Amino acid sequence: MLLGFNLLLWTGHVTEEHYPILDDLKRAGYDGVEIPFFEGTPEHFRKVGQTIRDSGLRVNAVTVMPDAARDCTSSDPAVRAAALKHISWALDCLEAVGGETLCGPFHQPLGVFSGNPPTASERANVVSVHKLAATYAAARNLKLAIEPLNRFECYVLNTVADTAAVVRAVNAPNYGILYDTFHSNIEEKDPVGVIAPNLPFINHVHFSENDRGTPGKGHVPWGSTMTALKHGGYTGWCVIEAFGRALPALAAATRVWRDFFPNREEVYRSGHDFLREQWAKA
Repeated sequence: MLLGFNLLLWTGHVTEEHYPILDDLKRAGYDGVEIPFFEGTPEHFRKVGQTIRDSGLRVNAVTVMPDAARDCTSSDPAVRAAALKHISWALDCLEAVGGETLCGPFHQPLGVFSGNPPTASERANVVSVHKLAATYAAARNLKLAIEPLNRFECYVLNTVADTAAVVRAVNAPNYGILYDTFHSNIEEKDPVGVIAPNLPFINHVHFSENDRGTPGKGHVPWGSTMTALKHGGYTGWCVIEAFGRALPALAAATRVWRDFFPNREEVYRSGHDFLREQWAKA
């Protein structure tokens, strides 16, 4: 298992002030970090990437659709073109940082709802944009992992099965599903049972406790989740994603109104040890 940690616990934009965190995570035993691409330029992330490599860590990244003017589901070709431009910018940043996979819900903006179930045309629009994005990524030897979210954050992709249908339609070897334990704990009838039949499409994993806090302190079925991934032959990235109240905009988007852990050190230290132990036992 390649174990990483998402830096959204500290920041939405990695700068020099966050560099000491990299050494802390390396000492804790992590293989890599996942950094947010919400702003910035490839030139900025080229410097960040060098520092990450100097710390002995590998890197992936996460991005979102920032607003309704950039929405892959839209019937407006200009809005879809803007969405593709945003994904391409994030891929340019990923290439500059020396990264591997761009993940996240980069299909529609958070918190935007139609009041109805997703339509066939909305999902077809996602496929059309993501086909182009996958081609752009492949030319740079990068991967994409699209993330289904719970129904309180988006509506077009909520389940692993629905997302697998999109992945099959995109039909690109570098494009897959981000399986997230938090979202699956909400949306799936059987959060663990969906892993095996969809494992061929899963190319990135988020380990997130049911309350977004420290892994192992809640009720996500970690043992059976690890067994399903390990026995299924998954060898990719598993990244801890935890959220606090440090970033007001992110806290609002993820509905984090209270603290789920005593300090960040508990999350990355205890989380690391617990998940390594669970993987070894699986």
